[in-house]
Amino acid sequence: MSLNPVRPWRNIYRRKSRQIQVGNVPVGGDAPISVQTMTNTDTRDVAATVAQVQAAADVGADIVRVSVPDEASARALKDIVRESPVPIVADIHFHYRRGIEAAEAGAACLRINPGNIGSPDRVREVISAARDHGCSIRIGVNAGSLERHLLEKYGEPCPDAMIESGLEHIRILQDNDFHEFKISVKASDVFMAAAAYQGLAEATDAPIHLGITEAGGLTSGTIKSAIGLGNLLWMGIGDTVRVSLSADPVEEVKVGYEILKSLGLRHRGVNIISCPSCARQGFDVIKTVETLEQRLEHIKTPMSLSIIGCVVNGPGEALMTDVGFTGGGAGAGMVYLAGAQSHKMSNDQMIDHIVEQVEKRAAEIEAGEAAPKAAE
Repeated sequence: MSLNPVRPWRNIYRRKSRQIQVGNVPVGGDAPISVQTMTNTDTRDVAATVAQVQAAADVGADIVRVSVPDEASARALKDIVRESPVPIVADIHFHYRRGIEAAEAGAACLRINPGNIGSPDRVREVISAARDHGCSIRIGVNAGSLERHLLEKYGEPCPDAMIESGLEHIRILQDNDFHEFKISVKASDVFMAAAAYQGLAEATDAPIHLGITEAGGLTSGTIKSAIGLGNLLWMGIGDTVRVSLSADPVEEVKVGYEILKSLGLRHRGVNIISCPSCARQGFDVIKTVETLEQRLEHIKTPMSLSIIGCVVNGPGEALMTDVGFTGGGAGAGMVYLAGAQSHKMSNDQMIDHIVEQVEKRAAEIEAGEAAPKAAE
């Protein structure tokens, strides 16, 4: 069986967008869909903010956004940018001077709403600073902060109002001959956000930043984001994503990657295929998977691991994964390597042994000695 069989029904055809740069990360075009998060530390605390940026980068964040609400934060941003392992986006609202200061501090991108920065002259100053310092811009439309004239026109936040807001902001940048921008139209309502993004995708070729804003806590927000972002990504819409959770930014990155991995749009780390467990299980599947997730976090190489508690589906799943363990009856189970039965291993030594086999397989893949298995 081919390791990478052709499956026409699994193909996602991404919307064609133009490409911009966010620091050294390309966004749009044929670039990989990037994963973002945002710090929740006091930006004035450089050490704490850099530590949070580093933690997010360690689990795969491509870009990290930092709020810049005041002058002191803008001063701290320079040190944060210098120490950050990934491009930094400066989150700017209302104060046009903060946008200029952030560009001067080395931010890779400014997240602004041109409509709330102030007069056209002030908007031009921010755009000029972005251009002078090689800084891109994200237009961030949000259902909760639409312009008054649009709320009066439509009566309430709705997809059409969000799209119109986004296109008005695009015209402001284009009228100033600035084209290094991406755009988002976020809402906490999944239906509203999805409809707004679909309309926006038809109206512009700008790169699109996806997000379901204020999605909620770790569990509820993950589900809401997976539904909203997953459907848009499946339609080929989206060039960069941020999962907005009331949780550690590291969790946002993990969830973002899992959404992309489930659609075959990004591949990073170990994809664990595991059963929910039942009375047939020969070992504690849930505890085993929880432990393996923690112990394999350091693996960045894309690969697959199956952990199945009995022989009903275990052998079939193991045929499609790089490393597998199935069964576990009578105190031992079967280890599969590269989709083939290899040897038995006792349940009590199984976790250490699997970690060892995964690390070995990852090293082989990195060395080009083996292709990762394409788990269905």
